[in-house]
Amino acid sequence: MTGEAIPWATVGALGLTQILAWGTTYYLLAVLAEPIAADTGWPMTAIVSGLSLGLLVAGLISPRMGQIVERYGGRPVLATSSVVLAVGLGGLAASPNLTAYLISWAVLGIGMGTGLYDAAFATLGRAYGADARRAITAVTLLAGFSSTICWPLSGLLIEHYGWRAACLVYAALHLGICLAVHLCCVPGLSPAPADATVVEQPVQSTRREKGERDLYVLAIILTLTAMISAVMSVQLVAFILAAGVELTTAVALAAMLGPSQVGVRLIEMAFGRHYHPIWTLISAAGLMAVGIGLLAIGVPLIAPAVITYGGGVGIAWIARGTVPLALLGPTDYAVRMGRLALPSLIAQALSPSLGTLLLATSGPRATLLALFALALLALAAALWLRRAMLE
Repeated sequence: MTGEAIPWATVGALGLTQILAWGTTYYLLAVLAEPIAADTGWPMTAIVSGLSLGLLVAGLISPRMGQIVERYGGRPVLATSSVVLAVGLGGLAASPNLTAYLISWAVLGIGMGTGLYDAAFATLGRAYGADARRAITAVTLLAGFSSTICWPLSGLLIEHYGWRAACLVYAALHLGICLAVHLCCVPGLSPAPADATVVEQPVQSTRREKGERDLYVLAIILTLTAMISAVMSVQLVAFILAAGVELTTAVALAAMLGPSQVGVRLIEMAFGRHYHPIWTLISAAGLMAVGIGLLAIGVPLIAPAVITYGGGVGIAWIARGTVPLALLGPTDYAVRMGRLALPSLIAQALSPSLGTLLLATSGPRATLLALFALALLALAAALWLRRAMLE
């Protein structure tokens, strides 16, 4: 069964709020970290650890987020995220010391757990059931422009007003724009998808157990891809520099990551309805593995490596929302999204530090080979999951 018809204006509005949510949390320190260090004298490692703390908090609250969306719908959760993100950003702006700064990141973590992709996907799946696939793809397509929009905006604000004022401007945007959009455009509580009301018979126990098994395997795949993307997001330029490329060229090559993500999402948007979402997940893991492998080879394959890897990362986020919906159906979809988010967000919180340690102790090639092995493991698990679907 499907949910209600999807108003695409709502999807566009949610894409806008996702741009701001990602740009003012996950991508915030890419531009603000150095100005914060220069202004405060706090250690750079401590400044960057704020994001890890936020992701950790987001992971810990994600199961509860899914339960709330399933019970009350996504509107109150996403609206709350706008307020909490504004409070956290305001806290960053006012932080007199490192302790207050880290507390503010913990608050931002609550906003991330209730306002990033997992909450948005849970909201769309809860409201629109099996029809949510194209909506999820469209939201990720729009949100792919987050760094493209927010990084230059952050730089402009810092240049003219400073990093604290930039945080206050972003807090105002969450209260003035995102909160209003979430209250006015996000669907309220709708009846649960029809199959949620079907009384299960004893013969369905095997199917339920198989669904739980598939959920665990999917959690492993999503956690592995999250670990890879978290390390690559921090170390991509370093990996390219290690190949002997000059800094300006390395930055230009790394910048190809964003367009490649958006390009592959456009392909998924256009043709995704013709194949099962499990193939999106398989393609994501495969592209990530090929891209990392090419990057380990180095010049002259760096540009194809970044483009290929970027394509894999781009559709991995789509698969994160669409595969659970296709495998397990819309019943309790929001709850499952919350459970799936827990390990992957915690992995995202810890992986950058682990990747940096591995890079320092073993070098870039060994680090890339380790990431390549993780990508191959994710690909193997995705192929096993595809085979399990046929049983």
